[in-house]
Amino acid sequence: MSRLHTPAAIADAPAASRPLLEAVNKQLGFAPNLFRLVSNSPAALEGYLGLSGALAKGTLPAQTRERIALAVAEANSCAYCLSAHSYLAKNLARLDESEIAANRLGHSNDPKADAAVAFAVKVVRERGHVHEDALRAVKLAGYDDAQVIEIVLHVGLNTWTNYINTVAATEIDFPVVTVGKAA
Repeated sequence: MSRLHTPAAIADAPAASRPLLEAVNKQLGFAPNLFRLVSNSPAALEGYLGLSGALAKGTLPAQTRERIALAVAEANSCAYCLSAHSYLAKNLARLDESEIAANRLGHSNDPKADAAVAFAVKVVRERGHVHEDALRAVKLAGYDDAQVIEIVLHVGLNTWTNYINTVAATEIDFPVVTVGKAA
């Protein structure tokens, strides 16, 4: 059971959050617990959706964004986000099980994506204080300055959702994936 109130339905959320939750519902086919939880603060929900939407317009492919989300969720031990992004990685980004397992371990089977995922994990673990070698490696893999900034921002956004879900003990409404059990 969640430690913070999660509105049971869109109609139970604050009025200012309802149109935002309806948009999520339209896009995903339901409004996951994370979004309903965050809807307690319409400003937080608007900020989260705004940043997510802006980053989706960036130059990192959807598959790489999901890879980063998986790696960050595993690094931050967030079962909710790991479950959600495992589902999204498989069903929307079309990543296979071996790729998802590699992502959870901070890697990718794709050489270029591996550099982004490994860099993202270093950003998490070093709290942004990455060594010059880490920055050089991601740039040598073909990521430009704008993409490096996007990777860091994806780390930040995913860390925020990891923390929200961990603090709240959000009930998982995706097929459950256990942290630390990467294949």
